[in-house]
Amino acid sequence: MTSACMQSILTIRLDDDLDSLLEKVCTRSRRNRSEVVRDALRRQLAVTSFDQLRSLAMPFAEAQGFLTDEDVSKTVS
Repeated sequence: MTSACMQSILTIRLDDDLDSLLEKVCTRSRRNRSEVVRDALRRQLAVTSFDQLRSLAMPFAEAQGFLTDEDVSKTVS
């Protein structure tokens, strides 16, 4: 059984500072640019998704008295 893996190519422009930082991270982690950028993109998309979901949930949480992360932590702990 074989599985087809769809791939797409994305071209981005980096300023000199960001390019230099990317190269340093690649060297230190011994990973190539594509691996580092894919990992960073996955993380950023997860953070963005979390923030969007949190924004949707906040009115319901506030209605229940959850105004801060500490309020949630106290209830969960």
